[in-house]
Amino acid sequence: MPVSIGLPMPELPDITLYIEALEARVIGRTLASIRLASPFVLRSVDPKIADVVGHEVIGLRRMGKRIVFAIEPDVFAVVHLMIAGRFQWKDEAKAKIPGKVGLLAFDFVSEDGAEHGTLLLTEASTKKRASLHLVRGEAALRDFDRGGLEPLGSTLEQFKDALTRERHTLKRALTDPRLFSGIGNAYSDEILHRAKMSPVTRSDRLDDAAIATLHRATIEVLEEWIDRMRAELAGGFPAKVTAFRPEMAVHGKYGQPCPVCGTKVQRIVYAENESNYCPRCQTEGKLLADRSLSRLLKGNWPKTIEELEGR
Repeated sequence: MPVSIGLPMPELPDITLYIEALEARVIGRTLASIRLASPFVLRSVDPKIADVVGHEVIGLRRMGKRIVFAIEPDVFAVVHLMIAGRFQWKDEAKAKIPGKVGLLAFDFVSEDGAEHGTLLLTEASTKKRASLHLVRGEAALRDFDRGGLEPLGSTLEQFKDALTRERHTLKRALTDPRLFSGIGNAYSDEILHRAKMSPVTRSDRLDDAAIATLHRATIEVLEEWIDRMRAELAGGFPAKVTAFRPEMAVHGKYGQPCPVCGTKVQRIVYAENESNYCPRCQTEGKLLADRSLSRLLKGNWPKTIEELEGR
């Protein structure tokens, strides 16, 4: 069975599908009310909720892993789902907020004033990290922009500049929101597997050909998953947003066979995250040292696939 550390945070493909589903449901609708089940989810004081309700939603955008609702005349509702936050759409008006996991509800009405539906924000975790900020104006909204490059539509030169701006491992570079926007633990694993690159390779050690390969893999993986999930939804609302998908090559697949070569997927665990990789496809048969296990086993830590399988 796949072993995972923590919960999967929604990333660029997931947020993209949320936004597309929300655009079809709330653009042109009036935000009739915001009901808070947890006062801690609202992290701002100006503008107040009363200043926002009664106005029309005129746009939606993604800012990194945040979802931004543009509300007339110049106000923005910024939602960060964090790890366990999820949206639920209910066609019923003023739908009940779930007792244990519910954080808030956005209630909408149509142009003629008829009740339209409810957007619920839930968080299935004891640590309530999901947040809502209400801000006034584009200048205030820019405070939430971490500055990372939007990978889809990026040129090779833009990608190279972001990748080599700082000296990091490829895993860390791809998941750094100051360098790349919207890529997290799951899709970075898939991108590096597609590119056949080790997660611990330093970003400043890639030649131009390797950077082009990584750029191409990044776009391919993100676009393929957006298209796949879009086809699965068929116009519906995302109900089960998770980065652990059976069709993925390596992410969440520790101990399972790589779909390319059949070698068992390995992992590096650190803090609350992990890197999943295929040692044959990505690291020339070498096993990367897991900090906790390698420290425990010391000299007994296997260095290659053959040594691991021999044990």
